[in-house]
Amino acid sequence: MTKLKSKIHSALSLLFPNNKAEYLVFGLFVLVYGSLGSIIALKYRIIFDDRIPWDAYFSFDNRAIIMTGGGFERHPLSIYFFDFLRNFALFVSGGKKNEIFRLVWAWLSTITISLTLVQIYKYLTNITLISNKSAWLLTVFFAFFSTNILLSFTPETYTYSLFLLTFFNYYAARKIQQKQSIPFFPLMLSGVAIGGLTITNIVKTYIPILFEKRLFLSWKKFWQATLKAALSAGIFILLFLMRMDFNLRQILTKTDEQYEKFSSSKSVPFWDMVTSWFLGGNILFPGFIIKNYNNKKGFEYKALFMDVYKSDWPYLFVGILLILVIWSLIKNFKNTYFQILTLSFLVDIIIHCILKFGLNVSYIYGGHFVFVYPLFLGWLFHSYKKQPKILNFLVSVVLVLCVYLAANNIYRMNDFFIFLETYYK
Repeated sequence: MTKLKSKIHSALSLLFPNNKAEYLVFGLFVLVYGSLGSIIALKYRIIFDDRIPWDAYFSFDNRAIIMTGGGFERHPLSIYFFDFLRNFALFVSGGKKNEIFRLVWAWLSTITISLTLVQIYKYLTNITLISNKSAWLLTVFFAFFSTNILLSFTPETYTYSLFLLTFFNYYAARKIQQKQSIPFFPLMLSGVAIGGLTITNIVKTYIPILFEKRLFLSWKKFWQATLKAALSAGIFILLFLMRMDFNLRQILTKTDEQYEKFSSSKSVPFWDMVTSWFLGGNILFPGFIIKNYNNKKGFEYKALFMDVYKSDWPYLFVGILLILVIWSLIKNFKNTYFQILTLSFLVDIIIHCILKFGLNVSYIYGGHFVFVYPLFLGWLFHSYKKQPKILNFLVSVVLVLCVYLAANNIYRMNDFFIFLETYYK
């Protein structure tokens, strides 16, 4: 019993704030994000409107996610998770899908994204071992990412995927730091939770296994790790098939339909979709465009989408950030922790940039990978801990990027509120 309590306490200390600095991170962003989400939930109907099934803003499918957990081919087990959250929100709102219902969803998102920032801060201070000031700078920088701002009030699978992926990477890094392997139960639970929300992300839960100590020097350890991963994946596949009544043909048909739907070429050049949406749109808001939509039942509504960048400054911002990431890659190429993050990011590069799945709306997929940016920068800072002049230069560059990011995204959120005021009161 004592051993079990110790394991539970250890897990909770990883999951939640565990010291004054971490509580400060959590409290600060709960306050900021919570204020934003509360205003949007109480004054406007965009978080949930029963008449609007999808795409009210930036291609998020709020209603579909809340009511069904999203399409099974991409979100195979999320229906169970969102059923629980929906019932909780209805309980608080007295069974009504009103402003209180919306407020509950906004605060669930606020708490989740704030806990994500805590995980980023934990990783930066405990794994990269950079100074508290540098960790705070990178955490605040990350907090102003467009993905975090939007997901802080949006009920979506991405909201929870971002938290789970960030937490799992921190947990895996701690295990490597302690020269331990990831036990079967946490690995299985992570695969079901992360893959259940978005199926392609399950691959990321097995990447850290490749870096377990002496994995390829011991046949016994290699087969133990292989069996552990296979059993974990097998349990997930079994749950997925049970969810679909073992109808393999339906799964393949729907998957093929989704790929065809979201991989068609667009008029925007490939390089600009990558720059403005995959790399930039998840971090730095571009301008917005409004389109006319209908719910196929006669109700017409306005939908907001991201445009490509229209001036040189955003491209310069993305270019500088990319240079810093490549710089970090060069400096930390042999770093195990960095390699795990890189392979995780590579999964999304393959899906969106090579296979071109959803590239035209890749700004909504940030919840699957944007967490790697502050961690990449954290490792870059770590590389120059003993070279203060270069470190101060890097800190200055990130500080300038942070100021520009905050100014731009606050300005663009004003445009977002104008859209809400005009169409969603």
